[in-house]
Amino acid sequence: MLRLVIILTYLSYTVSSVFETYLKLGFHHIYDFGAYDHMLFLLALSAIYTLGDWRKVIALVTCFTIGHSITLALATFNIIQFDSALIEFLIPVTILFTCIINFFKLKGTASKQHPIWSLHNLMAILFGLIHGMGFSNFLKSILGRNSKIWEQLLAFNIGIELGQLLIVSILLVAGFIVMNVFNAKRRDWIMVLSSAAAGISLIMILENNIF
Repeated sequence: MLRLVIILTYLSYTVSSVFETYLKLGFHHIYDFGAYDHMLFLLALSAIYTLGDWRKVIALVTCFTIGHSITLALATFNIIQFDSALIEFLIPVTILFTCIINFFKLKGTASKQHPIWSLHNLMAILFGLIHGMGFSNFLKSILGRNSKIWEQLLAFNIGIELGQLLIVSILLVAGFIVMNVFNAKRRDWIMVLSSAAAGISLIMILENNIF
């Protein structure tokens, strides 16, 4: 009986340890400056929202997570194959495209006509599919070759989701301070964020050697 308790305790600790390890890896990877393109996409994606829209932003980020979780899993199990250079090119394209959409939305920023489920969320899922393939390059390099791959994959995705939520929370709070303390216009805040993200993504596209 004592031996059984020891074995179960060890297995419980091992599972907890593996899950926690990959949870932290996912969380910290989103803040890796070597992967700043994902942070840039989150900035562009949430630029049109304010602190009062936090529920919509959570839904938006979760849609992005759903998208990248799908292709991350498919790529991890080698169900899909892709050209890494093409994905590295497409990721900044998704950022630039999101910024362009933000510019078209500037006229409507005064009215909060952003439903929780919208084309913006669908776009987040579709672009998440592309970003998931980018995440897979990192995950494959650290993934263990054992029966816990699903657990590692789940923990990694949850870690990324938590990291993303922290990033957009910081952006929403920063926007609240800029617009309510420094009395900046919402239109100007959106323009600054979107222009910065668009400029950096355009440089990334031009520096890509895919062509």
